[in-house]
Amino acid sequence: MDSNLLKVFVAVAQKKSISLGAKKLKFTQTNVSLRIKQLEKNLGFEIFHRVPKGVILTKEGEKLLPLATEIVDKVKEAENQLKNIKKQDSIIIASTYSNTKMRLIPFLQKLNDDYPSTKIELVTNNTVAIKQLLLEYKVDVAFINNEPKHEGIALLKRFENELLYVESKKKKSNNTIIGHENVCAFFNGLKKYYEYLEIEDYETLELANFEVILACVELGMGNTLLPKSIIKKYGYLSKVKTTKIEKNIIDIPTCLVCREDNLPQISDYLRNISLD
Repeated sequence: MDSNLLKVFVAVAQKKSISLGAKKLKFTQTNVSLRIKQLEKNLGFEIFHRVPKGVILTKEGEKLLPLATEIVDKVKEAENQLKNIKKQDSIIIASTYSNTKMRLIPFLQKLNDDYPSTKIELVTNNTVAIKQLLLEYKVDVAFINNEPKHEGIALLKRFENELLYVESKKKKSNNTIIGHENVCAFFNGLKKYYEYLEIEDYETLELANFEVILACVELGMGNTLLPKSIIKKYGYLSKVKTTKIEKNIIDIPTCLVCREDNLPQISDYLRNISLD
């Protein structure tokens, strides 16, 4: 039996009027009349007596009303539960160390403002480790460097980074590459930039803190490659020499990704989020 027909029946019975029942349901009176007739046809008996001032339940209609009311209430309860299932109750977000310095805080603030009841958990690591966490379903969405190439990972949003080659203003440094860690995209981006410049003889120095990296570059201990936003955040744009790297040479975007088979309920929201 169609629960929508029962919903119409209950509304008309409660209002004792087809016109008032139609108004409650926001249907046309003709539509409601047709649905009542359809229900009576399906049941094989009349459920209303038509009277000048409205309708009166028949004996069969009186027996049907409590049963129909219970069904309508159960359907409404089920619909509400399904809506809650679709609600993003919690989300685990992973982010690269570099993105924590660029977009993570405004992202978390915006997410908290738009989805205040959603529980947010945060994990930070490098891109390689984060991809593995994503593939193992241990995080829901993740900020990684470079677009994903793994077939199980889907791109939600791409954020562009203006990359700068950073040198000391104070003295000519050696060609030591100073970076966050060997798996860091910007660390390896500088290696590729050196290939472009045909620099083959260099050493590497791994440091865990971007501010320390920039301080060492300022002192002439080596060079680095970082997004402009990170250099600006630590106040080093005027302290060091920078050269913009064109995207056709080195391009390292920050990408918000998830598993293809585990899209978050707010995936459309994430695809359209703006952090500018």
